[in-house]
Amino acid sequence: MTPAESLTGFRWVEFPEGTEALRPDRLAEGFIAAGAAVGIKEDGAPDLALLASVGGPPSSAMVLTTNAVAAAPVRLCREGLDSERIGAVVVTSGNANCATGERGMEVARQVQGAVAEALDLDPTEVAIAQTGVIGVQLDPDPVVAAVPRLADRLSPEGGGEFAEAILTTDAGTKSLTVTNGGVTVSAQAKGAGMIEPGLATMLCFVQTDGVVGEPKAALDEAVGNTFNRISVDGQMSTNDTVVFQASGTSGLPLPDGLLDEALLQLALAIVAEGEGATRIARVSVEGADDPDQADRVARAIGNSPLVKTALFGRDPNWGRILQAAGAALKGEDLTGLDEEAVRADELGGPDDQVEIGIDLRRGDGSGHQYFSDLTHRYIEINAEYTT
Repeated sequence: MTPAESLTGFRWVEFPEGTEALRPDRLAEGFIAAGAAVGIKEDGAPDLALLASVGGPPSSAMVLTTNAVAAAPVRLCREGLDSERIGAVVVTSGNANCATGERGMEVARQVQGAVAEALDLDPTEVAIAQTGVIGVQLDPDPVVAAVPRLADRLSPEGGGEFAEAILTTDAGTKSLTVTNGGVTVSAQAKGAGMIEPGLATMLCFVQTDGVVGEPKAALDEAVGNTFNRISVDGQMSTNDTVVFQASGTSGLPLPDGLLDEALLQLALAIVAEGEGATRIARVSVEGADDPDQADRVARAIGNSPLVKTALFGRDPNWGRILQAAGAALKGEDLTGLDEEAVRADELGGPDDQVEIGIDLRRGDGSGHQYFSDLTHRYIEINAEYTT
């Protein structure tokens, strides 16, 4: 084990004192996982992931995208899942199964049913997530055929395979396992483009052997402080899914802050590996009328192409921060603000993790958001995504 600080790499992550890092492929006690290639991705990369609890469904919770064009797996989880008793999670990557009509729903049901049969679960205890290209029908046959074989390979050290099989345009896996006071949290995430708060565009799966009395409340708070505060391109996905499972096998309560910091680590990893990203920043807004106003301004700054290109070009252009704040509060008066209200020096500095901010001088509300720069590579990736 190593101190958790050594795995963060981010100036804003502060794990609780005494936290240590374990191998990221090792899952929290009570969980097993595996991944495999079944041919969804044309390059033959792993594209089917399976994670299950040992000894029956644990306490659990879920957060899903608010995008009105929800993908079939999201709709199935809303309509046909007991989110408080998720015994298994199945993920396919390379095809979002979105905008695929009733056929897409049937495909999602087939995959969910295959996992339920292989693991002796009720289909309502199997969460499904899918990610990739929108508007293309997914052939369920290779997936359904591979599920029993994958189920036989589930392992407590299968977190690495699982994390690899959920990726799409990611540069690499995003996973961690940390322990504190006898309680372990393991988590795996993917996301690189279409990242926007509310929910931020990504998949994340979190496991703990800690005892969690109210998983939904714990997850909502952690997501609100992490995934709902990141942006790569201001675009909201149709497939966002976060699943939290707590086996309780340690018999100990989940330490305060451990879940939040674990998810912040993964959220920042998503921003740092955003499509084409070279730098990341946190924008802090102070002096707002209330927290909601501060968050609205922070989001406008973090999503501004002008601010994002200034971040890329290392240009300490404080006027771009000011204009974005003004755009968020259009119709109101911010004419009293000037360069003294803006913190932009780090935009032009050598660091790849940048702190910027603005004081609106209106009240006591504050908020923040994390975002990445906008580069030539982002345009190349998304201009050629399906061609």
